[in-house]
Amino acid sequence: MLFAEDVPTASVKDLPESDLVLLDVREPDEWQAGHAPEAVHMPLRDVPARMGELADFPDDKPIYVVCRTGGRSEQATAFLNANGFEAVNVAGGMKSWQTEGRDMVADHPDVAPTVL
Repeated sequence: MLFAEDVPTASVKDLPESDLVLLDVREPDEWQAGHAPEAVHMPLRDVPARMGELADFPDDKPIYVVCRTGGRSEQATAFLNANGFEAVNVAGGMKSWQTEGRDMVADHPDVAPTVL
């Protein structure tokens, strides 16, 4: 069993500005309201069944995992690392992403992106 202190974690300000491999594990309504443009959406509950899709991710870069504030992404990060992936939890999640002024998009172009 992994404990929180064993899960690799990075703050939003320490993330690469480009070529970022970002996995968003929030629920569909959260994703639709606002997400990072380059993120791939995979709700936490779907990660075990959809791990095969992650094989298409570049294997020379870590998968940064994000949720709203960091709890769900911590679980996903621990799971991915236990299954052979190099994953890093994004501390503070999309709340920190928004606070740091990183780009966000919403699924509806007439709506300003936000974090639910």
